[in-house]
Amino acid sequence: MKLRTKLILGVGAGLGVAAAVLVLNPPSEWFRDPPAPRATTVAEAEVDASLYTCGMHPDVIRHEPGTCPICGMRLVRKTQTEADTGGVRVSQQFLQNFAVRTAPVERRDLPITIRTVGELAHNEEKVFSVNTKFEGWIESARVNNVGEFVTAGDPLFEIYSPQLVTTAREFLAAMDYVARLERDRAYPEAVQRAKSLLDAARERLAYWDMSPAQIDALAAAKSAPRTITFHSPASGVVVDKMGDSLDGMKLGPGMTVLKIADHTTLWAEADFYEEDLRHVHVGSQATITAAAFPERRWEGSVLFFRSAVNAETRTLTAFIEVANDDLVLRPRMYVDVVLHVDDLPDATTIPAESVLHSGERTVAIVARADGAFEPREVELGIRSGELQQVTAGLGVGERVVVSSQFLIDSESNLRAAIGQLLRGDGEQAPDAAMPHHHH
Repeated sequence: MKLRTKLILGVGAGLGVAAAVLVLNPPSEWFRDPPAPRATTVAEAEVDASLYTCGMHPDVIRHEPGTCPICGMRLVRKTQTEADTGGVRVSQQFLQNFAVRTAPVERRDLPITIRTVGELAHNEEKVFSVNTKFEGWIESARVNNVGEFVTAGDPLFEIYSPQLVTTAREFLAAMDYVARLERDRAYPEAVQRAKSLLDAARERLAYWDMSPAQIDALAAAKSAPRTITFHSPASGVVVDKMGDSLDGMKLGPGMTVLKIADHTTLWAEADFYEEDLRHVHVGSQATITAAAFPERRWEGSVLFFRSAVNAETRTLTAFIEVANDDLVLRPRMYVDVVLHVDDLPDATTIPAESVLHSGERTVAIVARADGAFEPREVELGIRSGELQQVTAGLGVGERVVVSSQFLIDSESNLRAAIGQLLRGDGEQAPDAAMPHHHH
């Protein structure tokens, strides 16, 4: 079978991947200004008929045709041109059939935008626990369901506590004693001692979370009620409660009866990969979006980070405060987080779609001025939108093949692409299916 294109491979160390990118876009300006015709074509190059090599593994050399013992590709004849140029040359018909386009390697300021996902959570600084400092029994629960909204000062439950009733009676007795001493015009020192006892009894009631208004009402009534009403310390949503039903529940000192969370601000817990952490810091501004409200945007800022990286995901969680005045966002919602950080100056960039990933290597296809295509292993930096920073492997002014349709990222596709380049006419190999073009 006559070869219509020859595979030309260099012997540079580290190049073990060859790839091709084929797109269905109009030819770019690179093809409108083709290189000058060569005096001789690759087809006319001198061939050493005794040597055969593999397009994927150039170190495989045989003296007779066959298949590669490593990848199974058909071996092709080596030419003198292969040793000289280290690239793949294809016909103009092939380029026109597949409208291969290229883009220049450029140096520019690269805007850094970091995208990640997060989950909304309570603002832990605005979660309030309702508990008692004495033993007692709940006799009437006014709020008994998780999810109910309460306002600061709303009654939550009524509690009977012998300790609280006893202290209330001591307060009333001290108040009556002071009144009697003042009425009988007792010594000022005696009246002052009685007032000190009254102040101590009032203070004990306050320590047990009776409000000043409740204590004043107790003094006005001059009798201790059997139960005391507990009021909400803050406005928010009941997010947790103790037990299925609060009515009749016995309480001990320090037991948390309810938890109330203020949802006017929430925290977005967002995970950032280690390579992004040099750009993210406390105070970084973020834009939050939720699938439930695609037309809205929320602004937030990074408050703090977890103390350690997650050992499984290799990410660090940042807590981003998000204002939620209208309460449309809810905890446990998934959100998209976009962080805006300073530009990276003077970065070498190529279109992100021109990068091919194959196993452990990253490759770009360089379109050389002599008309050949050269697979080049590259090292990558930051990706920003449609641009990719390249830290090694390419020089400013070179051109790379661009594909906006797909990336060849598996060994089988790589072999199929090389086979297409070897034929140079776009015909499908009998043992390799053509990649599909997605529009």
